[in-house]
Amino acid sequence: MIQIDYILRKITFSLMTLAAVIVFNFFLFRIIPGDPVAMISSPRMKPETRDLIREQYGLDKPIWLNLDAAREEDRFAAAFDSQFFYYLKNLSQGELGQSFRQKQPVADLIAMRLGPTILLILTGEIVAILLGTTLGIIAAWKAKSKIDALSMFVGLLAWSIPSFWMGIVLLTTARGYLPSGGYETIGAIFDSKLDHWLDIGRHLVLPALTMAITLFGSYIMVARSSSLEVLAEDYILTAKAKGLSTFKILWSHALKNAALPLATVIALDLGYALGGAIQIETIFSWPGIGRLMFDSIAQRDYPVLQGVFLLLAVSVISANFLADMTYLLLDPRVEA
Repeated sequence: MIQIDYILRKITFSLMTLAAVIVFNFFLFRIIPGDPVAMISSPRMKPETRDLIREQYGLDKPIWLNLDAAREEDRFAAAFDSQFFYYLKNLSQGELGQSFRQKQPVADLIAMRLGPTILLILTGEIVAILLGTTLGIIAAWKAKSKIDALSMFVGLLAWSIPSFWMGIVLLTTARGYLPSGGYETIGAIFDSKLDHWLDIGRHLVLPALTMAITLFGSYIMVARSSSLEVLAEDYILTAKAKGLSTFKILWSHALKNAALPLATVIALDLGYALGGAIQIETIFSWPGIGRLMFDSIAQRDYPVLQGVFLLLAVSVISANFLADMTYLLLDPRVEA
């Protein structure tokens, strides 16, 4: 039976965390030294023009309260004419502001880059899950053998390799065989949708493989550790005594019962992968959220950074909630 109290507590905790992130995200970019208007304007720009820019972006309003107000009523009213109030109001309407550099709504910029990032993360995750889980279970089945030692060595090595270094190695090795960057061949004319998708797939191979290699090491170790515990249970011995095949024992008995910690790690990785894609997308010029964030840092485009950071926070919070719900589904004995 689904534990309603447990779910409600997790939802409440997630919403409280999200509220704290929203407040932190607002003030983070307003305590950074420097004038945003000076960054996007020319030194020769007239003061009147700079004032218009401030008004356009709402920077002429007080951040929190107008502390110079003479009466308490004025201070209270000023809270509803502050940058923070309009930030919350726009956020509730799905508006994340306008980019300083590209002069476009931040929500539109993120929406355009979200598809390539999701494609990269899902492809890398699927390959990492398949490889890591398979090698981890085989290592557990062949515990204390050369296969086990080799699998653990490969897992630890992959887990310790930085993604940017792995990307550079693959980029150098595959030079001339696979596209070195981009999302698709620039200027190419495709005869069909299939040809277009095949071209995107060729560009996807190296960045997705980089992400898969940096992720699957932890899956090997988690799958091996959880499978070792399951393979020592009595029902595994019973399955062997019945003469079931190795595949049947590993798939129907070991994997399903060892999936709990593995599913938790995968759910969390899905949330953190969005931030981890920054280095990979930068190396391979992949037009995703990570590359957008990297370019925005270089350009000091604070509205875009604020929107991307909020998206990263939401993805991590959602992944944690998904992990809790997955844990509950796989093991209903979870205590509320």
